[in-house]
Order: sequence, then structure tokens, then C-alpha cells
Amino acid sequence: QVQLVESGGGLVQAGGSLRLSCAASGRTYSTYAYGMGWFRQAPEKEREVVAALNGNGGRVFYADSVKGRFTISRDNAKSTVDLQMNGLKPEDTAVYYCAARLGGLYVAVKESEYNYWGQGTQVTVSS
Repeated sequence: QVQLVESGGGLVQAGGSLRLSCAASGRTYSTYAYGMGWFRQAPEKEREVVAALNGNGGRVFYADSVKGRFTISRDNAKSTVDLQMNGLKPEDTAVYYCAARLGGLYVAVKESEYNYWGQGTQVTVSS
């Protein structure tokens, strides 16, 4: 089993920044073997991928809506994955989830490809 715990959500004004962090742990967790991703779900909308990367962080994906504003990174020594969010907009308001998948070679962007999920952290951007 793999446990994921997110932190760093909160309320921010439009144009501001937040940094989300996801700490991974578990008996079977091995950093390079797991691809990681950040997803979000706004009220009355489906969960969507925001950013993802492969096991060694060499391959990265960003949704078009966040390109140039968000940066995903991982520190395998600490078993953490961060999402730096700059230039936040009201439409970024959502619950953000960290996800992990066994298989670190390529970047997965589909929700169904991920095996483990965090509990989510709320991000609210006021206009």
C-alpha cells in the first residue's frame, strides 16, 4: 500500500501563488518505480489532470490550462512531489489531489491509470 498526504492548499487572491506538496510513504513505495500526478476537481465538474511526471522526473506533462503558470517537481530523496502554482486564476479553484501509479517509465495522464490517491486539499482563488 502507498499513502499520499497533500498539504499547502488555501485561499489566495487572483494573481497569487501557492505551493502544494505531496508526501508519499508505504511499505511498497519506491520512488523511481512510481509515476506521480496532480489532479483537480472543481464543483460539478469531472476530475482532470493538472500535471504529471514519470519516475525520475525526466518526462513531464501539463494541461494546457496551466502551462507556463504551474510547475511540477519531485524530490525522490524525500519522496515528495510538489506543485508550484503561480498566476492563479479563479478558475483554478478546486480540490487538488495527488496520485501515484506503479510504473515509472512514462507519464500517465488518465485518472484510471493511477492506483493511489491522496485525500485532497482545497485551493480557492478569489477574484
